[in-house]
Amino acid sequence: MKTLFEKIIDREIPAEILYEDDLCLAFRDIHAQAPTHILLIPKKPIPKLADAQITDQLLLGHLLMTVNKITQELNIADAFRLVINNGAGAGQTVFHLHMHILAGRPFSWPPG
Repeated sequence: MKTLFEKIIDREIPAEILYEDDLCLAFRDIHAQAPTHILLIPKKPIPKLADAQITDQLLLGHLLMTVNKITQELNIADAFRLVINNGAGAGQTVFHLHMHILAGRPFSWPPG
């Protein structure tokens, strides 16, 4: 069964897509936790970060460099938070690796 994110990649579910290339897709989170809340997902289905393999190393690096590109384009590169939840106990609800790019409000530490 396809995840919600696979359905977005396949255009079966609409999303406000901000960036796309051959390896990944970025779109606005419909349950935004900050004025800017973007989800960046690989097109390859990896359930969670802990499931990534050594063969995913270039993909994971590409995702981080894509965060740079997106935050530069949105003029938030100087102040954003990047979050990856790994597993249900960490708050992951969609089991397709994704990064939350959050900006536009103050963040406290520790989170959660």
